[in-house]
Amino acid sequence: MKYWLFKSEPDVFSIEDLKKSKNGTASWEGVRNYQARNFLRDDVKKGDLVLFYHSSVEPMAVAGVAEVVKEGYIDFYAFDSKSNYYDPKSNPDKPQWYMVDVKFKSQFKNPVTLKAIRTYKELANMRLIQKGGRLSIQPITKEEFDFIVKLGG
Repeated sequence: MKYWLFKSEPDVFSIEDLKKSKNGTASWEGVRNYQARNFLRDDVKKGDLVLFYHSSVEPMAVAGVAEVVKEGYIDFYAFDSKSNYYDPKSNPDKPQWYMVDVKFKSQFKNPVTLKAIRTYKELANMRLIQKGGRLSIQPITKEEFDFIVKLGG
């Protein structure tokens, strides 16, 4: 099992939206960065656990936990001209973009803010707080995952 941090803007898709989704499950589509795509396509596996991070909002924070329930598959939104995630350069015969399905596990009583994460030596090596740590899909360690879950209550 691996552990991940997935970022989402809550006005686009929040932990509450995931919780309200059919069976608490939704696709994690729209990733348009090649490194993040590679994680989704090659490394994120069924059963992996995800810290659900709300970005581009104040305060930015880890809001809860999800579980990967379907491994990487073609992000068909890239071919849909009506989708916000449409990519006119995408080709169904040679797909570029992938997504996974995640299922709601829990919402934190106390969201763990980016500001708080920066204060713990146990979290000092997280990509999230490293210079250039803007990637929307990031691997984390089991120790980092467990520590943040404990902080979140």
